[in-house]
Amino acid sequence: MSAGRMKSFPFAIGLLVLMPLLDSCGGKPDVGANSLPEPPRVSSCEPGIPGGRLILALPGNPRTFNPVLDADPASDAVVRLLFSPLVEVNLESQQAEPGLAESWSVAADQKTWTFKLRKNLRWSDGVPLTADDVVFTWNEVMYNPKFNQATYDLFRSEGKNFAVTKVDDATVRVVTPEVFAPFLEYFGSVVILPKHNLEGLVVNGGFTNAYAVTDPPDKIVGSGPFRLKVYDSQKGVLLVRNPEYWTVDKQGRRLPYFDELQLDYVPTPAAMQSLFFRGQTMAYENIRPDEAWEFQEASTNGHFEIIDLGVGVQRDFMWFNQNTGADASGKPFVDPVKLKWFRDKRFRQAISCAINRDRIIHDVYNGRAQAVYGFLASDNKKWNNTAITEYKYDPAHARALLAEVGMTNRGADGTLEDAGGHPVEFSLLSSFDNPIRKGIALRVEDDLKQFGIRMNYNPVDFPALLRRINGTMDYESASMGFGGGGLDPASQMNVLLSAAPLHQWFPSQRQPSTDWEKQIDTLMYDQMQTLDFARRKKDFDEVQAIWAEEVPMICIAAPSTASAIRPNIGNVRPAIASAYHVTWNIEELYFKK
Repeated sequence: MSAGRMKSFPFAIGLLVLMPLLDSCGGKPDVGANSLPEPPRVSSCEPGIPGGRLILALPGNPRTFNPVLDADPASDAVVRLLFSPLVEVNLESQQAEPGLAESWSVAADQKTWTFKLRKNLRWSDGVPLTADDVVFTWNEVMYNPKFNQATYDLFRSEGKNFAVTKVDDATVRVVTPEVFAPFLEYFGSVVILPKHNLEGLVVNGGFTNAYAVTDPPDKIVGSGPFRLKVYDSQKGVLLVRNPEYWTVDKQGRRLPYFDELQLDYVPTPAAMQSLFFRGQTMAYENIRPDEAWEFQEASTNGHFEIIDLGVGVQRDFMWFNQNTGADASGKPFVDPVKLKWFRDKRFRQAISCAINRDRIIHDVYNGRAQAVYGFLASDNKKWNNTAITEYKYDPAHARALLAEVGMTNRGADGTLEDAGGHPVEFSLLSSFDNPIRKGIALRVEDDLKQFGIRMNYNPVDFPALLRRINGTMDYESASMGFGGGGLDPASQMNVLLSAAPLHQWFPSQRQPSTDWEKQIDTLMYDQMQTLDFARRKKDFDEVQAIWAEEVPMICIAAPSTASAIRPNIGNVRPAIASAYHVTWNIEELYFKK
């Protein structure tokens, strides 16, 4: 994970062998010419064969190698290989594990944390990595809003920064103003930056220009499994193994196994698929639902196997605009007649019961999705509340709920009308660039027609969609997908809190507009202020129960995720909680022969 950015980008990555393997299983463990840290992290993977070169396809050209600024998928794909955090999140087990820090502890006050760094850690240029680098990363960069605009507020509570101080060269103490439940996932996963290499740029205000793609490779200093060797704006990036990397296998051989990684620019997803099918790449990270049948057919030749990861982190929703405000001219964002419908939970429940999700999954997702009725999908086993109310496809119940709201078929044409005689009609805003969204919209439109409800599908380009739902508020309903972020409830604060910008149905409220939104606010703040998992789970279970009952966003489905890989890649440990499903542990991967 990049500094201050806990994220995941949904794109496919291919791998290609460009040269023969350089070594075999035999011989002494290769720990490099440089001394190992004390103790090194010992990987749980099976010992592999060192050597060789891999190529990964990039979904564009990187814009930066600065981990605080990497907001695009191509930059993230490189940055993740160049830097390391104090705490590693094992994406297979979804548990926090030691990283640059060999251990940590928390005091009885649950606010004072102590990290012990591995001794003799070194940056990729051979300079010692110490507590000074951790303090520098936080106090000079992460807590400087001029440099860190993206995640500055994530690491503050009660309007105060965490106090990050050096105890000795190998010890860092962090004190939070109040108990901060996701501390390890949030604070621990931020990558550490080299003070000796970046301090001058911080002092003179030039940090945002640091680690530019045009910088000489030897100026890009990190602590990840690889380091930069070549960047070519027309071709891509060449990385080589970092001789100072702090992880070994069970035989004491320093990782990574691959000597080189070449990341080549590939312009489109179609080009990535074509390369894979032609045998020029060895793995394909994310098989989209619309690609599934092609991969299934192509896999019969035995040249690759499909790894089914199950339901992924993305959920597809639709929602109604419940914003009670008005624009600068005083015109309400939403027609008052329709706003009354949209803010009645019975209407939202009825629409949920009118949608045939099974048909959508069959037709749109090629059967590769799971119907969802609550805020979380089943992939988040640790936090998912399985006891929520589910407003499933039930035409009779939908009609009964609509009748409760006063909506009946009064005319001979079968059009549904409300108690005031207004036809029940609304528009749905969605992105025309996304075939899944289009497929969902057309089928919801057809489902609602059976009840006399007219839904007008209004596809726009993605930038226009964002402008309207996050800016002008000029829309009635919308359809999008949510994904990425962490598994911890804290990563959902920017959606669930009434004051949050992604509280899509009514964002950035000054005060909660309903009692149930106020209750969710209270529960979300409460679960953030304890390290007791049982208490946090109880609070978040209640949040999910309220959400499911109020249906502020109508959940449609969570797509299933699959990857494809050649059989000669070893130590593949697929993980659903990462965009890099089969390469998240790339330092452990190797060619079997």
